[in-house]
Amino acid sequence: MFLELGHIPIEEIAWGRKTLIEGKVLQISREELIEETKGDDYRIASVRADLARPDESVRIIPVKDVVEPRVKVEGKGGEFPGLISGVETVGTGRTHALRGCSVVTAGQIVGFQEGLIDMSGPGARYSSFSRFLNVVLSIDVIAGISPHQHEEALRLAGLRAAVYLGEAGRGIRPDRIDRFEPRRLFQRPGCASDLPGVVYLYMLLSQGLLHDTYLYGRDVKTLLPTLIQPTEVMDGAVVSGNCVSACDKNTTYHHQNNPIISELLRRDGIDFRFLGVVVSNSNVTLRDKTRSADYAVKLVELLGAEGVILSKEGFGNPDADAMMICSGLEEKGIRTVMITDEFAGVDGASQSLADATPHADAVVSVGNANERILLPNMDKVIGDIPVIEKMAGGKSGSLSREGIRVELQAIVGATNELGFGTLSARGE
Repeated sequence: MFLELGHIPIEEIAWGRKTLIEGKVLQISREELIEETKGDDYRIASVRADLARPDESVRIIPVKDVVEPRVKVEGKGGEFPGLISGVETVGTGRTHALRGCSVVTAGQIVGFQEGLIDMSGPGARYSSFSRFLNVVLSIDVIAGISPHQHEEALRLAGLRAAVYLGEAGRGIRPDRIDRFEPRRLFQRPGCASDLPGVVYLYMLLSQGLLHDTYLYGRDVKTLLPTLIQPTEVMDGAVVSGNCVSACDKNTTYHHQNNPIISELLRRDGIDFRFLGVVVSNSNVTLRDKTRSADYAVKLVELLGAEGVILSKEGFGNPDADAMMICSGLEEKGIRTVMITDEFAGVDGASQSLADATPHADAVVSVGNANERILLPNMDKVIGDIPVIEKMAGGKSGSLSREGIRVELQAIVGATNELGFGTLSARGE
């Protein structure tokens, strides 16, 4: 069982009569893109399509999700199983990815924890998506639907658009093909048996109220922690459906290109044995937190792991889930490294996490989301600037003649807890 990921580099995007790839240019039929994005979803009132390139004076706000266009060319399953395609297990065969470009969904605000992307200026250095060629879809929905229906309409629209654009790469020969063959558990006992076994414990936000993530189309808050192959994540099995603070939200693009999974696969058999991915969730009641934490620890122990990489999503409530899991693992003698961002106040002097444990003695910080920054005005805004005063990281009075003053938590991916960013921090 293996997954081949074909890289098709895109170095320019432009509107054209047809959607196709010529050289390294993605030509897009604007009319077809809008039609495919809307689909037959009655909840969508209108779709506007714009292009945003690196170094342009463009601000995108509010951002809902970011998705990489891809197409499944060989093997079982399809793109975004359980939501766009059937529910067959993915993670094998060949998938082509349009590298360097993305679909960004924006439009009417869904919840106060959406964010922004600046394509240039000081804000651009905090979001990896400022370096992409972005196809931005501003989506308005009909009046009277619920926030949950609003979120679902935008989520599915972005996935449909990514599948439509990804189809242009079906017949293209990739510049590079990476082959990933996950370790088969409980087989080949003599293979690198002297290396320590490592598991990736992948906490996904799942608190309801627009704080949801989907595995094969199922909201993970209804699931017990489960074991999956790392290539399933790389092949679209996990989709973002949340409006958590933009700085540490895992967009669908983050899931498709999880750097922890890529690095663990690269070093498997060299520095350790990568035993697989345990997907866990974040919960809102103590009973559910305890159930999930204990079950996740049990799965890791059954796999015979000696070490765990633990990543979480969001802050506050998820801190408690992460600490419970960390404590349970360490008490079993399983060394655990946690990756998190911090909310330590504007001056960095406040308690940075909502919960703590003495067992959490190997923590990687990806920055303080409360740090403030002045973002100068842009020549073009895709979306609606005044909503910044309603968004997490902004506040009443954030707007001025000079621009907008916000905390980093308003910038998409600024302190992403997969390490998909530019920030880090260290203790003195």
